[in-house]
Amino acid sequence: MSNTTSTDNFQWYAVQTLSNQEAKVKRYVDKFIVVEEMEDFIKEVLMPTEQVTEVKSGRKRVKTRKFYPGYVFINMRLYDEHHKVLQRPWYFVRGIEGVIGFVGGDNPVPLKKEEIDRIFKQVEDAQGKEKPSVEYEAGEEVKITDGPFLNLTGRIDEVDPERGRLKVSVSIFGRFTPVELEYWQVTRSED
Repeated sequence: MSNTTSTDNFQWYAVQTLSNQEAKVKRYVDKFIVVEEMEDFIKEVLMPTEQVTEVKSGRKRVKTRKFYPGYVFINMRLYDEHHKVLQRPWYFVRGIEGVIGFVGGDNPVPLKKEEIDRIFKQVEDAQGKEKPSVEYEAGEEVKITDGPFLNLTGRIDEVDPERGRLKVSVSIFGRFTPVELEYWQVTRSED
């Protein structure tokens, strides 16, 4: 029998939620960890997100997009030293409004270290950056939705994902002219 302390038993578990209930579940757990005396069982709740830029009605908006819609990740102690489910944290999480259940059903399986490391890397890479809601590729036809070239169509020559900019060739007076635009200033052309 190994001589491990209770903190060694904390692992990350994926919890499935109803659609668009992830933030509500996270807030509930964060708020009630102390109230329900769950500090010995739950350390942290993670809902990985990124900032996404999109344009609606000619306005640029930044919104938060979830990496894993329908899931939150909880760092918790769910099993005792005999690998039996601990009832208090099990029922606490299962009883939260919006929670469907643990991934793995009645026998939740913790995430592997490389899985949770990948999730944390995604979150870290997305911090402080806005990402366009649509990815573009060179050669694609796009319609310009903002600026002096409004409603013209063109072909993407270059994509600069770091700066969120595109170089688009637009036909002006019968000549192709390169124009530099931001991702949010164009939309895919309808074929």
